[in-house]
Amino acid sequence: MLHSPQVQESEVEFTAIRAQGAGGQNVNKVSSAMHLRFDIHASSLPEAVKERLLALRDSRISDDGVVIIKAQTERSQERNRAEALRRLQEMVDSVAAPPRVRRATRPTRASREKRLESKQTRGRLKAARGKVID
Repeated sequence: MLHSPQVQESEVEFTAIRAQGAGGQNVNKVSSAMHLRFDIHASSLPEAVKERLLALRDSRISDDGVVIIKAQTERSQERNRAEALRRLQEMVDSVAAPPRVRRATRPTRASREKRLESKQTRGRLKAARGKVID
């Protein structure tokens, strides 16, 4: 099995911000939420992984190829930072393996005959629903 490329922490930019939502006095004065910014184009990821990341239909990826993740579930800045990094690595892992190539297959003779037989049966059933002629 192929190993997923690791995101280098030096390529990630973190910004501490105040968390949103309920939380009382502490949430209003402590910047414990973390904004993670990761430029896909400037990263050291393999080109194939970069292409698949940019092709993802994910709202966290901006038009200029920057991944923006906001982590605010934890109470401490360090845990939110780790959570944001984990989510970024999860995103990279999801596109690390190339998609499997689909090979077209043909239906077997038995499956074709079974399909035609069921169509004939259905047709006879519908034909029997007509008006009864005396």
